[in-house]
Amino acid sequence: MRVTDAFRAAFGGDPRTVWHAPGRVNLIGEHTDYNDGFVLPFAVPWGVTAAVSPRDDSTIRLLSLQSPGDPVVISSHEESRGWTRYVVGVLATLGDRVRGADIAIDGDIPAGAGLSSSAALEVAVASALDDLYDLGMTPMERALLSQRAENDFVGMPCGIMDQAASALSAEGHALFLDCRSLGSRNIPLDLAAHGLSILIIDTRVHHEHAGGEYAKRRAECESAARKLGVAALRDVTDLAGALEQLQGDERKRTMHIVTENHRVEALVGLLRAGAITEIGALLNASHLSLRDQYEVSSPELDLAVEASLRGGARGARMTGGGFGGSAIALVADDRLESVKESVNSAYAERAWQPPRFLPATPASGARRLS
Repeated sequence: MRVTDAFRAAFGGDPRTVWHAPGRVNLIGEHTDYNDGFVLPFAVPWGVTAAVSPRDDSTIRLLSLQSPGDPVVISSHEESRGWTRYVVGVLATLGDRVRGADIAIDGDIPAGAGLSSSAALEVAVASALDDLYDLGMTPMERALLSQRAENDFVGMPCGIMDQAASALSAEGHALFLDCRSLGSRNIPLDLAAHGLSILIIDTRVHHEHAGGEYAKRRAECESAARKLGVAALRDVTDLAGALEQLQGDERKRTMHIVTENHRVEALVGLLRAGAITEIGALLNASHLSLRDQYEVSSPELDLAVEASLRGGARGARMTGGGFGGSAIALVADDRLESVKESVNSAYAERAWQPPRFLPATPASGARRLS
């Protein structure tokens, strides 16, 4: 294993434990997680592997195979920068339950595709440390710890979806998660049995949203909830009445969140009924709402969705936080090449760099490798 070899070369011994955690793609339920709503992500085959051994002091030595060079040595949490913040944030959040550690990281998540490499990194490290120090955490507790690290240490106000998908997903299933109760169940997503694939279309356009538009959307939702007298927009039951009390952006954000939660529940119902071929319309509606009501799409995402549908996709939408990243398309296997050709042609007409196509196969969540 590459990461084990790198650990041995850098730190002079074998790691005590090695864990892998996957990235995720979200089938439906966008921006609903921090509104206490419903989401339906699944883990992807790519992820982050962490090889870890404990130290007797508080020093953290970090090595990443994606950042060649000598290990980064961190003696205080304030010294972390860049990707190391996600690792150090997990240790900082664990507090005095752990001391220092030697950690080597390897990842194969396609860079910048919006498949949540940060959550995979956090969950891999949290799982390894839980194993290493026998902390007895459940997978959901590891996910919550990782979310706190990203919220409080990194400063990204994300919800729980990404970390939960990385920690709890099951192979061949999507994860239906209630982001308030944290109750979850795995829903079968047997695409191959129906001659279908979910195609990830990486636009190769990446807009930073950690401190800007993403945080602004969250603040708008929280403000709207206060005006409506509810704990979160998930609690709105009379949408028409709620919209009469709101104006401008808060009105639009509320419309998206309420209808998106209904779409998640409807899609779960279709999957449980074995009607996976019928979910395309819900994907399309989700994208239109994200584009027009939540306003987190981009020209590249919109074109990927539109061209996919012209090429024969059953449904398509942007996925992830937005402002770039990836779209997904539900495609019959015999239409895959037609969809790719349609998207490529549309991008070429605008002289945009060609997108990247990735197969989205539902994979298992975090697991111990050795």
